[in-house]
Amino acid sequence: MVPVGVVLLVVAFTSSSINAEPTGSTSTNSEAVPTLLVMGDSLSAAYGIAREEGWVYLLAERLAGDARVINASISGETTSGGAQRFADIIGQRQPDIVLLELGGNDGLRGLAPTQMQANLAAMIEQSQDAGAQVLLLGIDIPPNYGQAYRDAFTGVYHTLAEEYDVPLVPFLLEDVALESTLMQSDGIHPTADAQPIILDNVWPALEPLLETTYQAAIE
Repeated sequence: MVPVGVVLLVVAFTSSSINAEPTGSTSTNSEAVPTLLVMGDSLSAAYGIAREEGWVYLLAERLAGDARVINASISGETTSGGAQRFADIIGQRQPDIVLLELGGNDGLRGLAPTQMQANLAAMIEQSQDAGAQVLLLGIDIPPNYGQAYRDAFTGVYHTLAEEYDVPLVPFLLEDVALESTLMQSDGIHPTADAQPIILDNVWPALEPLLETTYQAAIE
């Protein structure tokens, strides 16, 4: 089971990183490579660690020269906040792939899963209408919220993945959340050492999308 601290990973702090590309990257012209947009909360905004240690930055390093990574994550973001920002961001950045890592703060605040689902659905639809592929990155909440709410919360990700035919990482913090050595001293945020594991949780679902994008680019 997921401890209470897990859901507090997405508590409201203010920090954001718009461009996750490594400084001095040798990537080719950004117009010639696919663009990945990460819309997330503190789990993707590298809270409490250096930006260069966060999993999104590590992703940019892994893809250096092959893709551009834009990190529009803000600590404390809810699906409502993300949905309000999303149209402008996707219009400006025109991503090929959108990674949606939102919902944890909705769960923390006990917000209605139906509204969370509607907000995420709106972002998925806008992405697909713009020709972008979508990867959903899910999170879990602790059992003290009640099993019915927890089931409804996690069920949102599975329902959306099936309805819109998009891949899903069911729990972004798999192999991290229950390991105290991978959590910061506050007990609620992943350490720098945890970030490569988080990236490894994302990669198997992301890699096929990248391959599809690359293939489409050469056809």
